[in-house]
Amino acid sequence: MTVTGPDFLALQVRDLDRAAEFYESRLGLRRLSANPPGAVVFDTKPISFAVRESLPGVDLDAAAPRPGLGVALWLHSDDAQALHDQLADAGVPIVADPFDGPFGRTFVFADPDGYAITIHDKA
Repeated sequence: MTVTGPDFLALQVRDLDRAAEFYESRLGLRRLSANPPGAVVFDTKPISFAVRESLPGVDLDAAAPRPGLGVALWLHSDDAQALHDQLADAGVPIVADPFDGPFGRTFVFADPDGYAITIHDKA
């Protein structure tokens, strides 16, 4: 038996509707037509990404300094600088300003729940 790699990613969120709307309107992700209860799954490649209601016992407010500390979630964009500029103009917190690195133009923002999301544009 062999594990072949990541196949699905989900973030637990405080407000499912707010989080789904953020990822749709700010990042341009599209929802799949069918979603499991308590979750919104986006049509992302190479693996699906979702936001879901927090499981019982999960207290995102107790996570300091932010939920997901120690986990790196990277999303690809075809133009990281343009996305950065749109998010910054909309008042989305930028955790790390754009820089050029081995994964292309890269920056980090905080989503509505405080997760640090890295965006890069190298294909």
